[in-house]
Amino acid sequence: MEQYIFYLGFIVAAYAVIANDVIQTLGTFMTSNANVKWWLLWGFAGSVLTVTLVYGWYINGGDVSYGRLSNIPLPDPMPWWYLLAPISLMVITRFGIPASTTFMILSVFSSSQLIEKMILKSVFGYALAFVAAFVLYLFLTKKFESPASIRLMDKKKQRPFWIVAQWFSTGFLWSQWLIQDFANIFVFLPRQLSLYELVFSLALILLIMAYIFNSKGGKIQGIVNQKSNTQHIRSATIIDACYALLLFFFTSVNTIPMSTTWAFIGILAGREIAISYRLKKGELKKTYKMLVNDFAKVNMGLFVSILIAYLIQFMKG
Repeated sequence: MEQYIFYLGFIVAAYAVIANDVIQTLGTFMTSNANVKWWLLWGFAGSVLTVTLVYGWYINGGDVSYGRLSNIPLPDPMPWWYLLAPISLMVITRFGIPASTTFMILSVFSSSQLIEKMILKSVFGYALAFVAAFVLYLFLTKKFESPASIRLMDKKKQRPFWIVAQWFSTGFLWSQWLIQDFANIFVFLPRQLSLYELVFSLALILLIMAYIFNSKGGKIQGIVNQKSNTQHIRSATIIDACYALLLFFFTSVNTIPMSTTWAFIGILAGREIAISYRLKKGELKKTYKMLVNDFAKVNMGLFVSILIAYLIQFMKG
């Protein structure tokens, strides 16, 4: 029975984490490439995932989490109530709410000290992302985000360059996100995977990704679609590059898991306020309202995750 809980937990967590977090890494990629066949986009993202997963498994002696589960042991035995976390995340995802998968999944496995460190790192990630994006877009907005600059880019036929740039930036971003979030996906499996477990998990994740790409990202994709110019390939490329560099920085700092969702929402928030300030000052109030709504959704996920964590601690007795 316990073995079934391990694998069921992994399956549900894999779907919930990827479906909820896909907007962070592949959302702008899918939006700006809406006319490209879904299976081509899936093939590209799947190739990056395969390389990142197999490479991590090989160099880390079977540990695909890149060390992020080293302080989170696999419960033995694992009661059924551990499934509450990924199931709750899956329900939230179906309603289009961007939750922090790190808190939703890992908090029920972690000590209070580690949870505190994860929260601090995530809050710092949000703040750094917000400030960096705001400052950057104060300088970039008129040159890269104004309607005139976008028309000029199309007129100068610069699109081929930005297509190549976007695919490179998306690949880099996707790999950095995977390094951060493999811990959320694989927390239900042994910390060192066998070859069989590696192949099984890879095949399952690729199937989940195929479904997500085929469904255009699902309801949660709307958060990206409503932001300024995210359907434009140059804008999407700049967002991806900024986010990738931020994740690379936090990957280098330490192996403590963090909420990549908070960092992504921080980038979108800083960017959106800067664009509104530079180009649409009359719509600042509307922008603030939209960003508050996004932040409220994220914090709803945090509240649910903490509630579930305490519930499981209570069940443990």
